[in-house]
Amino acid sequence: MSRQIIINSEFREKRAALLKNNTLEDLFFERDTYQKIAGNIYRGRVQDVLPGMQAAFVDIGIARNAFLHLNDLYPILSNTQKNKLSKKELNIKHVLQPGQWLMVQVVKEPMGSKGAKVTCKISIPGRFFVYIPSDNKIGVSRRITDDEERNRLKSIAGDLKNGKEGLIIRTNAHSESYSKLQNDYNFLSGTWKRIRNDFFQKNNIDILYQEEDLLKNLIRDYLDENIDRVVVDDKKDYQRLRDLTSIFAPDLKNRIALYQRNIPILAAYNIEKEIESLLQRKVWLKSGGYLVIDQTEALVAIDVNTGKFTGKKNLQDTIVKINKEAVAEIARQIKLRDIGGIIIIDFIDMNNSSDQQSVTDLLANELQKDRTKTSILGFTQLGLLEMTRKKVREGFGSLMQKDCHCCGGTGKVLSESTVAMKVIRKIDEITIRDKYPAVSLELHPEVAAVLIGAGGEKLEELENKFGIDIFISGNTELNYEDMVIEKGSKEELQPDFLDLDVGDRITVEIEDQHASNQNAGIARIDGYIIIVNHAGNMVDNEVEIIIDDLHRTYARAHLA
Repeated sequence: MSRQIIINSEFREKRAALLKNNTLEDLFFERDTYQKIAGNIYRGRVQDVLPGMQAAFVDIGIARNAFLHLNDLYPILSNTQKNKLSKKELNIKHVLQPGQWLMVQVVKEPMGSKGAKVTCKISIPGRFFVYIPSDNKIGVSRRITDDEERNRLKSIAGDLKNGKEGLIIRTNAHSESYSKLQNDYNFLSGTWKRIRNDFFQKNNIDILYQEEDLLKNLIRDYLDENIDRVVVDDKKDYQRLRDLTSIFAPDLKNRIALYQRNIPILAAYNIEKEIESLLQRKVWLKSGGYLVIDQTEALVAIDVNTGKFTGKKNLQDTIVKINKEAVAEIARQIKLRDIGGIIIIDFIDMNNSSDQQSVTDLLANELQKDRTKTSILGFTQLGLLEMTRKKVREGFGSLMQKDCHCCGGTGKVLSESTVAMKVIRKIDEITIRDKYPAVSLELHPEVAAVLIGAGGEKLEELENKFGIDIFISGNTELNYEDMVIEKGSKEELQPDFLDLDVGDRITVEIEDQHASNQNAGIARIDGYIIIVNHAGNMVDNEVEIIIDDLHRTYARAHLA
């Protein structure tokens, strides 16, 4: 099995990919426009205490105050308060007051309109340990499965730690020597002493500890014996990676390589296309089935479909096979897209509970590869699988995209017919209220075509109905729902006639198919619409036409 870390260092952005057998397994980003604060430790000041919510808001020096719940105050509670908390008898107003100074750590990034979430349960990650100053426990990574090795590491951790501090033994600690583990512990405990001293010496809101940058995190958390190569395309970052490896994993220093080909590194490893695919709703499976992934405000819905797959046996076998294939891709997509919160998976309906259980077990097994905490709640009576994944920051889609300014994030806009009806109602309002003899409308071309009609008859109907002159022009730079309206006299609004006469032979580009007559195409000259008969299938082509007749806001023509 081949495993590689591929790093692309560009101006203002770094991207890293973890590949397993040349398949994208994990993805990491670092941008100067997006500052990650999860893991940072701050000296903050309580701003508001809300007894009804059992929570407080803490100023940590960023745009919005951070949210702190009563349960996250455990390390600073007295024994009496801890006892009351366990009985749900403790109120936060008896613990915190506005103006009080606290040491807090960010556990969830600010998202949308919500501020960061913080806790007083401090943890500091190292290469082999996670240091927890307020918890007198020793934990071992579930990925270390050998009982003898787990007991050895627990024994070393117990020998190293002092007093009430706690340690979580990370996967990288497997088979490491006492001296290496001791060095990591000494570094972490020393870091904690510095943080604690800074908290008491400072007298303002400030950052006490900042989570490491992307390169250091990759070397600290991901580089081990299972990684064959780390390839980077920047000389400075190559040298820095070698320096970091000398500190964290000197035996693996020769696995750092500099990429020197002319082809962009992520394109060479077929990662760029994979990144682009993560922004798509539809994800195809190898069998021909597919997933549809939709993000809502409350949850993420994943729908499994048979697609092109028909199977070779009975229908139920086909369904179970697609669902099991989908499981691996769902787990992969959840991790790559960094989807968090409530996730609902609509597998293809399975008739018996044993098939549901086998799919659930397979999903649980795939999710073990994810470092972020997940929980499977099981199938509902409607056959939907419920699960959750810890949400630490905005997902991949939120980092790469923003809501469309046309649709507001719904993915839909009003149809041209609906917008046309809105325009007609606006004209009606103008004629009743303002009594102007003429109006000029600048609209999206497809909306303009609906109002004008295949041969201009719709525009004539409008003018007859409202008893005014109506001038319509199309503008491709307008959104579907935009309308620019001018009111005045016919003379004021009359557009300058183009230098055109009936019978003129000109060359134009067919820009669109007519909205209500697919046989006709639409060309434009400075917004002036030309309806070209028999050109509906010639969109984006230049054609020669002959002008048949001219009107105030449009002309009709045929192909030469």
